Amino acid sequence: MGMAAPAFFTAEMVRALPNDGKRYETVHGELLMTPSPRVIHQLVQARLFQALANWLAAHPVGVVLSAPADISWSPDILVQPDLFVALADELRSQRWSDVRALIIAVEILSPSTTRQDRFTKRRLYQEVGVPVSWFVDCDERYVEVWTPATIFPVLERETIVWHPIGAPEPCTIQLDQIFKSL
Repeated sequence: MGMAAPAFFTAEMVRALPNDGKRYETVHGELLMTPSPRVIHQLVQARLFQALANWLAAHPVGVVLSAPADISWSPDILVQPDLFVALADELRSQRWSDVRALIIAVEILSPSTTRQDRFTKRRLYQEVGVPVSWFVDCDERYVEVWTPATIFPVLERETIVWHPIGAPEPCTIQLDQIFKSL
């Protein structure tokens, strides 16, 4: 008879799961599993990454990275945001365990991940104080913008603006460029 899967997962347990092409995360012990993303997800992620990287090249307040990554704030949390900007100082050691102060987290919604991204991970990002998080809906072509204090998101359909502390001017991204030809 097989063993039952544990009801509570730690970050170490998730790291020990097999490399089977899926992405595993845990938020307060809840196991989240993400299958391979859709093509539209990858296109939007690449375009947002490029837009953020271009802006950060001129305004070096952090470094944009993408999943896979092991971001953990406690033993029962391990997440892999689709995109995020981390402080350069935290990346110097080249250990994920030192990356804790995300400046922004971006999740690109897929039918199989909407609940865990929009609710579980969004609440986590608010709880740990990520200053801004974007939840990108590729099908509806909008971005939900959340901060730690918001109860309801701001929905952006044309432009997203991000102005991190220390930047002389905001990063402005036209969503028609992100969603073009989709």
